[in-house]
Amino acid sequence: VQLQASGGGLGQPGGSLRLSCAASGSIFHIHDMGWYRQAPGKQRELVALISSGGRINSADVVKGRFTISRDNSNNTVYLQMNSLKPENTAVYYCNAQLETDVYSGPDSYWGQGTQVTVSS
Repeated sequence: VQLQASGGGLGQPGGSLRLSCAASGSIFHIHDMGWYRQAPGKQRELVALISSGGRINSADVVKGRFTISRDNSNNTVYLQMNSLKPENTAVYYCNAQLETDVYSGPDSYWGQGTQVTVSS
């Protein structure tokens, strides 16, 4: 199983970026998909999670600015980031809780991380 993230880069304060993360490989079912971030010198923190049924859990600091969505047919999760701030600068990691077959319970898989830098 692989999670391939894309869409990071340099964003302007007040601007927008959109992250994508596609899961591929031997996948039976994906439960939650989500985005986490880690800024220099800080611990990794949750940005937003979305269940297979579309239930969303977002960090308070991004509510109203960041929107998580997913395409179950393509095993892809997105993070639309609007009204960017310099403090959003971090490496963003996607995560999926998934099962590889009907007999196994869910395991946690991580993408490689994509750098988001917000600066003028």
